[in-house]
Amino acid sequence: MFQIRSAALAAVILAAALPAAAQQQLNVVCSVQAEWCTAAANEFQRETGIKVGLTLKGSGESFAQIAAEKANPKLDLWFGGTGDPHLQAAEQGLTEEYKSPMLAHLQPWAQKQAQQAKYRTVGIYLGVLGMGYNTELLAKKKLPAPACWKDLAKVEYANDVQMANPNASGTAYTAIATLVQVFGEDGAFALLKAMHKNISNYARQGVGPIKATARGENLIGVAFIHDVVTEAQAGFPVKSVAPCEGTGYEIGSMSIVKGTRNLDAAKKFVDWALTPAAQKLGQDSKQFQLPSNVNTPVSPLSPRPAEIKLIDYDFAKYGASAERKRLLERWDREVASLPR
Repeated sequence: MFQIRSAALAAVILAAALPAAAQQQLNVVCSVQAEWCTAAANEFQRETGIKVGLTLKGSGESFAQIAAEKANPKLDLWFGGTGDPHLQAAEQGLTEEYKSPMLAHLQPWAQKQAQQAKYRTVGIYLGVLGMGYNTELLAKKKLPAPACWKDLAKVEYANDVQMANPNASGTAYTAIATLVQVFGEDGAFALLKAMHKNISNYARQGVGPIKATARGENLIGVAFIHDVVTEAQAGFPVKSVAPCEGTGYEIGSMSIVKGTRNLDAAKKFVDWALTPAAQKLGQDSKQFQLPSNVNTPVSPLSPRPAEIKLIDYDFAKYGASAERKRLLERWDREVASLPR
């Protein structure tokens, strides 16, 4: 009887030990385009032996999931997506503080992002907001190319503009925050209401509008310029525009989820993702954001901020949870509820 009990106890101990050994798996929610997500997951797994479980979601939806699972996190790490929701997650205590030894090798804007978040997130790339249009559709309809934000409200573009839903998409929230900083809040919402008449669809993800534009489903998409370049490199007839009034930008970020059961693996991923070799995977996947490591080569196809009228985007204000909630509620109330 003792031997049977001992064998049973040994089996229980072994079963309990197995998950610890198998904990070399990292559950990552990824908010950049699928090609980059997959390349990063595969390469990290190849180099470290740590398996990566990958989920693809926009920034807004990723933030919502992490917030909803606060008491019992199912995710370990959030990779990419606009910085504002990462800052909001940091503010709400949803992400872990971690000072990577790679911080000293990052661009000043990435280091500032980490400092502002009390090291609960870190910048991995910079992307400039703008729009893209379909050159073939433009010629077919004999319309002028858009050059400014205000052009998106012009009657000739009726039912031919797409923007993502800011409740789900960090790109679209960045667009709202940008317009508020360019035109003032009332001016921005007047423009958003006028644009609403031209919007054919509010996509769930930030890349949705430019993908639809590239495929001729509509004429203009509000998008990050690097995403327009990606579609052009894939052979689609699209051209990017940096709006004449000035535009904002994102600091795409990476955060470790608070309460992760795989903290060591998550820290390894952060350190790895901040290296030049890992960041070059974005460019290799035809993603043309500006990388945060100063030693990462920059593609000649990447946007050149020095040649674009950039606003002094207020990340402290628009990265705050209360401001995001207030602006989204106003958008739902005053814009989304309107007929089209």
